[in-house]
Amino acid sequence: MLQLRHAVAVLAFAAAAPALAAEPADVLAPHRAVYDLTLTQSDERAGIAGMYGRMVYEFKGSACAGYTTNFRFVTQVDTGEDKRLSDQQTTTFEDLKARTFRFSTKSFSDQQLEKEVTGNAAGEGAGIKVSLALPQKRDLKLGEGRFPTEHMIDVIEQARAGKHLFESRIFDGSDNADQTLMATTIIGKRTAPAADDADAAKAGSLSKAEFWPITIAYFNETQAADSKPTYRMAFKLYDNGVIRDLTMDYGDYVLSGKLSKLDLLKPEPCKAPN
Repeated sequence: MLQLRHAVAVLAFAAAAPALAAEPADVLAPHRAVYDLTLTQSDERAGIAGMYGRMVYEFKGSACAGYTTNFRFVTQVDTGEDKRLSDQQTTTFEDLKARTFRFSTKSFSDQQLEKEVTGNAAGEGAGIKVSLALPQKRDLKLGEGRFPTEHMIDVIEQARAGKHLFESRIFDGSDNADQTLMATTIIGKRTAPAADDADAAKAGSLSKAEFWPITIAYFNETQAADSKPTYRMAFKLYDNGVIRDLTMDYGDYVLSGKLSKLDLLKPEPCKAPN
């Protein structure tokens, strides 16, 4: 279940400006979204008879102060022989101007802490310097990569420019936070929701708004160029950053995330310099 972290990378900073001329980083939309999760596909090798849960994502901040996300992913997993509760809690902070990224993830199974990954990362020259505090202290120097906010801004800019495919490397603090990931992003044509799109009704004022269908496939550094991705995520992205109709493909099983509740939050005002 460690690959669930990539969902954080996508959700945490998927926000965009309503006008092409505006800078996306200056108008990221704070919001709190709740998604209901259901299992839509499972192979025998997954060992999963059933799964359901809820994902809660909160995005706050400003371009001048940085962006904070709080993310919680809770699932009840039925293996056919027993049931277990999986709970993943992630907090991140990204400063676009300073190119710094702070991350902390706690993973619980049946309310018992199984893993904790905490650290900081910073853009340094042509690479990324990572300082891990947990599970053990160590410093890493990785190759060039984008942090999650930067990458999502790239996605929005590519979509507005009419591009449909691009690749980049991302560091999101996922798994053991010791490598960058190759991300291949496919951007569909901007479109309006269908009349029978039940998920759109949960988006409130956005229920009839146009969106971009996005698919992002993630590959580990060690994977061959022609191998299958370790994880794939598809979703519908609105101009103000709200995401809905999620599909999270882990290879041997697939989860669907439907928007259950959406609250648009007030942006944090930038403080005037002393």
